[in-house]
Amino acid sequence: MKILRERNLGRLPYFVYNPITITGAAIALVSFGTILFVFITELITESPKPYLGLIAYVLLPGVLFIGLFFVVLGIILERRREGKLLTSADRYPKIDLNDPRHRRLFTLFSVSTLTILLFTGIGSFKAYEYTDSVQFCGKMCHSVMQPEFTAYQHSPHARVLCVQCHVGPGADWFVRSKLSGTYQVYAVLFDKYPRPIPTPITNLRPAQETCEQCHWPQNFFSEKKVVKTYFKKDEENTPWTITMLMKIGGGHQETGPTSGIHWHMNIANTITYAAADTQKQVIPWVRAEDHQGNIIEYMSTENPMSDEELGAAKKYRMDCMDCHNRPTHIFYPPDASVDEWMSLGRIDSTLPSIKSTAVEALVRPYTSQQSGIDTIGISIREFYESQYPELMEKRKSSVEKAIGEVQKIYARNFFPSMKVTWKNYPNNVGHLYYVGCFRCHDGKHEAKDGKILSRDCNTCHTILAQGPGVMEEEVSLEGLRFRHPEDIGEAWMEMNCSECHTGE
Repeated sequence: MKILRERNLGRLPYFVYNPITITGAAIALVSFGTILFVFITELITESPKPYLGLIAYVLLPGVLFIGLFFVVLGIILERRREGKLLTSADRYPKIDLNDPRHRRLFTLFSVSTLTILLFTGIGSFKAYEYTDSVQFCGKMCHSVMQPEFTAYQHSPHARVLCVQCHVGPGADWFVRSKLSGTYQVYAVLFDKYPRPIPTPITNLRPAQETCEQCHWPQNFFSEKKVVKTYFKKDEENTPWTITMLMKIGGGHQETGPTSGIHWHMNIANTITYAAADTQKQVIPWVRAEDHQGNIIEYMSTENPMSDEELGAAKKYRMDCMDCHNRPTHIFYPPDASVDEWMSLGRIDSTLPSIKSTAVEALVRPYTSQQSGIDTIGISIREFYESQYPELMEKRKSSVEKAIGEVQKIYARNFFPSMKVTWKNYPNNVGHLYYVGCFRCHDGKHEAKDGKILSRDCNTCHTILAQGPGVMEEEVSLEGLRFRHPEDIGEAWMEMNCSECHTGE
């Protein structure tokens, strides 16, 4: 009886006063207080760190529930330990609100439960929101995702959330993405991920359910004017400009002729193909079906597939991503990047041999990104100091500005730690530096009736003007026959552009 009386001393029932419960309560209180502190810190911070959300909404809630688990475990063990002193009627908890101790415990339990449920709901939503954020996707695994995150920040979709393309709406794909993410966390923790990250992503959601939520193929019509200026690798950096009308139409009969680039979309026509490689750069077989059900199949005469191989091959239904396969994570070839920067005036095109010097500095192999950035500055600076010392004295600011821009190009497109360059990720829009359009439109895909998938330039674009300088020397509203900047005869008609234009 003395022991029982001693047990009843205190403001709460006796079974609360044990080391396990008290320790669990301390852990839970500290965790809860830290969550509140981090939550408030995140609210008042303009640019919260990515790890702040991970701590507040993923790690600390786990610690909180561990503390609550020990609270309950301590109570259960304490009652079992004291069980021999209780009668059979006292072996299960009783709540007597007339007892001040029970009333205090009931009040404490009710308030704590409601508070925890409230903040658990808020925390769960914040955890869901955080794991869907760009910060989480791009910065949590910094070294792994640095190339993709950097490219994303300078892409046409830099204001589109990662999950809008990689997950999309609905619970089904959300669950799939989280299951896939679980393995990715394992791969990062135990260094099991490939370098570079392979593409295409095999479990990516169909473009009709993501891309077409913003881009409506039925309204792709008419033409789009495109002006491209290229610079030769001579001392004068001789410019060559081409002005074209890109025939982007073809989406729907109601908006114009269905003969443009987006004729391929799955509206009036359905295109199916088989690829001979994982990156879909070799496409031996193509099948086209129009809205009337007419079917025509093309087979490559250069890389044909046997009936057995075709039967066993996986067939893909063509969608946006088969051409626009790098809509966001774009790694530009050095040659194209320098051309773009020079045409925009960010690199002074009057600096002698700046095109060749910049490209040569970019394509050298470097052990790390920082060493590449540093060495690019040294090599360009040494070139002008040795070859054009007078120019270096008079126009040093132009040279230094050019160096800074070339270093930016390198920082955005080269990641030695992940073995990432423009060569790893072919861009299928166009056909200059990669096979692209010529995967099918190479003039070597033939149907049984002799029809061939054309590689005629005018199929997709009309050349309005071409020639050196801003004012092109050849201009025509009816369209010009392509003229290569270098005198290579008719070779350009028989070979793919990417065979010579490697990006270097």
